[in-house]
Amino acid sequence: MKLSENYRARPIRFVDLWELGEWKLKVYSITYTDNPLASALVDTAHQVALARLKESASRTNHYAVGFVGIHQGKIGNFVFVDWWADENELHHHVYVSSSAEPDKLEYMTPSGLTACAWDLYLIGHERDAWVNHVLKQSEAPNLAGYLGARLNDDV
Repeated sequence: MKLSENYRARPIRFVDLWELGEWKLKVYSITYTDNPLASALVDTAHQVALARLKESASRTNHYAVGFVGIHQGKIGNFVFVDWWADENELHHHVYVSSSAEPDKLEYMTPSGLTACAWDLYLIGHERDAWVNHVLKQSEAPNLAGYLGARLNDDV
């Protein structure tokens, strides 16, 4: 196997807490370079998150909390919309666009595409935050603590 380039860390940063109706979603950026996220990508991510919650989340036993990853990659963009349901289940939906057209996100979940290595790191952080603030606190799950557990790291 030959890789196209050497591994280098990418910054993962907490960006915002989106409140979409009853929902509270932690929003993160992951970038291939140090350049800020394209505003068209952020705007489109917001739109697809809202649409995905309206279309799918109502059919789940959810808690109206989750996270969004906006990954501005080397040759394309990934956006994932995730929420917690049924105590310990993560619902994960993936969208992809080209670098040239960040506002043209295509729904990829039915294709089987899940995540890249950097996306998985963020998902792992969110899993640990859910376990520590909710599952391990079964007498009084701490959703505010979960929402306050935020990742800012270069990985």
